[in-house]
Amino acid sequence: MIGKAFFLFPGQGAQTPGMAMDLYEKSGERVKQLFALCSGIYGKDMADVLANSSPDTLKRTDVCQPAITLANLVAAAHLASMGIASCGCAGFSLGEFAALAIAGIISEEDCFRLVIARGKAMQDAIDKISGDTAGMVPGMGAIMGLEPQKVESLIDDWKSSGAITDLYAANINSPKQTVVSGSAEALAEGEKLFIAAGAKRFIRLQVAGPYHSPFMESAAGQFRPVLEKIAFNDPKIPFYSNVSGKRVLSGEEAKKLSLAQITGAVRWTDEEAAIAADSAGSVFGGTGIEALLECGPGKVLQGLWKDTGSAIPCLPAGTYDDIEKLKENV
Repeated sequence: MIGKAFFLFPGQGAQTPGMAMDLYEKSGERVKQLFALCSGIYGKDMADVLANSSPDTLKRTDVCQPAITLANLVAAAHLASMGIASCGCAGFSLGEFAALAIAGIISEEDCFRLVIARGKAMQDAIDKISGDTAGMVPGMGAIMGLEPQKVESLIDDWKSSGAITDLYAANINSPKQTVVSGSAEALAEGEKLFIAAGAKRFIRLQVAGPYHSPFMESAAGQFRPVLEKIAFNDPKIPFYSNVSGKRVLSGEEAKKLSLAQITGAVRWTDEEAAIAADSAGSVFGGTGIEALLECGPGKVLQGLWKDTGSAIPCLPAGTYDDIEKLKENV
């Protein structure tokens, strides 16, 4: 059995119909309690939402945010029932809210309240953007084959010269991949310029909106009053931020970063580097992290961790069978 595990929680885009239902059906009462808690706050039966929603319904920001968060937390709960507790945690974008709960910074109830409010605020912002842009909807694109520092430098240069203004680094995913958010015009022009600068590919992402950019300012404004009412405690275990890419030391800092995250870039490569560096020191008791576990749907974070070249394995832990296989790791 794995001893010292670090939990990683996936974000929006990882959702699939039926996710976490195996845990709901096969795991213990603790998982069903989480389903009931989320259902009561959301106002819908989450077992029905997860089991019967179409891919298009589940893709809606106001649906997938509570759904993914529930899937993340029930995976962590099942791991805990097996005696695998987290020695530290982080989450990608939306996944950061499950990490906040596991780190003891916020309660599970407040976690669900926050992601429901965040999902609605972001969906409202996307609906407004779609209505204001007459079909030329802002979005996101993935740049393959350019270092993140080069991508950010190019964007700064283009803004300074006036060549492109509405383009932002949104997800610094790996040394091989950076995702940008921008207007339809900025993405079209950016694609040509990034390829000319040496990018291997520019892939337009099928997402609802330009996340993690100033385009989401209205969502941040709508989310702020809900966030301000929630108590944030100091972390009980190491917790890392998307915005700073560093370990967060206080509840006050975590609260500020939770708001900034809506419009700020996800600096995942910095976060991974901080986790790896801390594993070699005293943060985790001097013995380091035995494994990272992706607690929730999908395997995206495992791939991004592999790109770091770290010798620490990152293993799947999002399904009942995934977690059962962890018993084989001694």
